[in-house]
Amino acid sequence: MHSFSEQCLDMARSMLAHNLDAIQPDGTVLPAHGEPARPDEPGHVAYALGEFYRATGESTLKGYDLVDLAARCITAQMFTEPAAENGLAYAALGLLAFGPSKERNPVWERLVEETKQRIDKSLLHRSDYDNHWQAFNIAKAVARYSFGLSKKDETSRLIERMVERINATSSAGFFDDSTSGFGGNFNLYGVMNFVFIRSALQLHANAGVRDRKLPTLRTYAEKYIKMMPDLVRADGLGWAFGRAAGAYGQMHCVSLILQGLRDGWIPDEQKIKYYDILRRLFMFFYQTYLDQEHGFLDLRDTERTAYAHHTTRMANFDAARYLCQWSRLAKTVSMPPGQPKVEPARTSGRFVIFDKSGKKEQGLFLYRDAESGLHAQIPLISSGTTLTSDALPFPHCPGIFDWPNNVYLPVMLPELTFGEHVTLPAFYGKNCVTGLGLRNSFYFRYEQPELITTKEEIVKGLGSVKVQWNFSGSQLSCEFTYTVRQQLTLDRFRYVLAIAAPHSTYHVGGALALGPQGHRCSVLKDDFQATWGETEVVTSDPTYRTNYGKIHYLQHLVRDHPLIMRPGHVYRLAVNFEPDVTHV
Repeated sequence: MHSFSEQCLDMARSMLAHNLDAIQPDGTVLPAHGEPARPDEPGHVAYALGEFYRATGESTLKGYDLVDLAARCITAQMFTEPAAENGLAYAALGLLAFGPSKERNPVWERLVEETKQRIDKSLLHRSDYDNHWQAFNIAKAVARYSFGLSKKDETSRLIERMVERINATSSAGFFDDSTSGFGGNFNLYGVMNFVFIRSALQLHANAGVRDRKLPTLRTYAEKYIKMMPDLVRADGLGWAFGRAAGAYGQMHCVSLILQGLRDGWIPDEQKIKYYDILRRLFMFFYQTYLDQEHGFLDLRDTERTAYAHHTTRMANFDAARYLCQWSRLAKTVSMPPGQPKVEPARTSGRFVIFDKSGKKEQGLFLYRDAESGLHAQIPLISSGTTLTSDALPFPHCPGIFDWPNNVYLPVMLPELTFGEHVTLPAFYGKNCVTGLGLRNSFYFRYEQPELITTKEEIVKGLGSVKVQWNFSGSQLSCEFTYTVRQQLTLDRFRYVLAIAAPHSTYHVGGALALGPQGHRCSVLKDDFQATWGETEVVTSDPTYRTNYGKIHYLQHLVRDHPLIMRPGHVYRLAVNFEPDVTHV
C-alpha cells in the first residue's frame, strides 16, 4: 500500500497547490467562477491544511506558509457571523491537527489574543442536533478538552446521545438524517458521520477515550462496511443515491473502508475482497472527478453538476484532506499474505433494512447482474426537507438509469395528482419483501396502505398502492397497482424516463452506458390510458445534469385530463425494460 500512500500525497499536493491562491488575506475563500461562497469554507480549508501538515510535516507548499494560511482561515471562521457550527468543528480539528496542545502548536502561536478568546468562547458554546450535525458537536468537544479549554470531557456523553437517537429512529441501527417530518432520511451522511467522528477521535488528547468509544462506533459503522460488497459496482461506482453523492459518494466510502482496515473491523479472510473494493472506488474517483492534466477536482461543467450546496473550492480542500488521511491510513494497513483471487461477481439481489416499525419500513434494494454488469440501487427512504429525484425508489444505475441532480422529476415512478395532493409510491413502504422468482429472477415488493404526497404527508382515505420490481439478467420490470377507497378524480398522471450519457472525458474505462437501442421500454399495462409525449431534448439545458454526465432526452408518459377512479377497480401500470447495456 506504500505506492498508494505516495500517490495520495502527490494528488493532495497538486490539489492544494491549485487552490491555495483562493485563500484571501482575511482568511476567507474566493469561490470558483459562477459559484457562491459558503460560510464554513475557511474551516474546511484549515482542516485540509492541518491534515497535510500532519501527513508530511511540511509547513510550506508552493511558496505559501501553510501555518500562516491556517491561522488566517481559523480566524476568519471564528469571526463568521452568524456562526457556522460545521465550520467551527472543521476549524477546531484543523487547529488540533497541527499539534496536540497549545504549547506545541505552531498555528496557536500565530493567533492573536482576540482570536484565542473567540475560539475559547465558540468551543464552549453547547448545542444539540438530531442529524449529522451532532458529529460537529462531538468534534468540538474533542478540541475543547484536548486544548485544555475545558476540564470536563463531554466526548463520550455526546457519542452515547447520538447512539441513543440512532436506536430510536432506526430498528437496524442506521443513521437517520431527518430532523422533522416523516423521518427515515438514510443517506450518505450516515457514512460521513462515522468517518468524521472517527477522524476526530484520532486527534483526541486522551487515547483512552478513543479506545473506549471505538467499540460503540464499530457497532454502527460496521453496518455500512458490510454493505460495500453489494453496493460498489464493478467499475467502482460507490454510493449513488440521495443528496451529496457523486465525488463524496466515493470519498466517504474509501475513508470508511480504510478506517475499518486500520481498526481491525474487517476480518483477515475478508481483507482481499475489501482491498479490491477500495481499489475500484479510488479509481472511479480518480478518473471521474480529477482533472488529470492540471491535478484538481472538477465537480461542475457543461455536462455534469454536483449537490447544490457543495462548492468546487470546498470539494477540492475536502478531497485534499481525505487524500492526506488515506496516505497515513494506507501506511498502517498491510495486505494479507497469499493474495488469493477475488471471487468473481455473481448475480444477486439483497434488501438492506434501514428501519422496520409499525409506522413504516425503509431500506435499500441492491441488484447486480454478473453477466451484463447492470447494478441497481433502489432506495426506499425519505428525501428529507428538499424533494429531488436522488432519493426516489427507482433503479439508480448511472449510465443506464439516470436522473437529474438537484431537481425533481418522477423518474420511473407514476405521479398521481388528486386536487392539491400530488402522490408518489415513494418514501416509505409496508411489508417489504425480496426473494427469488421464476428462472433465477429476483423481486422486490412493498405496499403503501395510504398514499403519500411529494411533501411526505400521508393522506388518509385516498387509496393504496402495491409496487413490485422484477429483475432477470439485464431485464427488469415494474408494476404499480392502485386501488381507491372512494370515487376520486385523478387530475393528472405523469411518468418520466431520463436518457443520459457518461461524461465524454471524465469516466472510467468500462463504465456502464446505454447502447444505441436505449432502454427498450414497453408499457405492458396502463389503466390510466396515458400517452407518450414528444421526446424532450434537453442537451443544452443546464438544469438536467447528473453527478456523472449529461441528460440528453426526457420522455414523458402523461395523462393531463381527468380520470374518474372508482372503488373496487384495480388500476395498474406495468412497464418493462430491456436496456441495451454497453461499456464505454
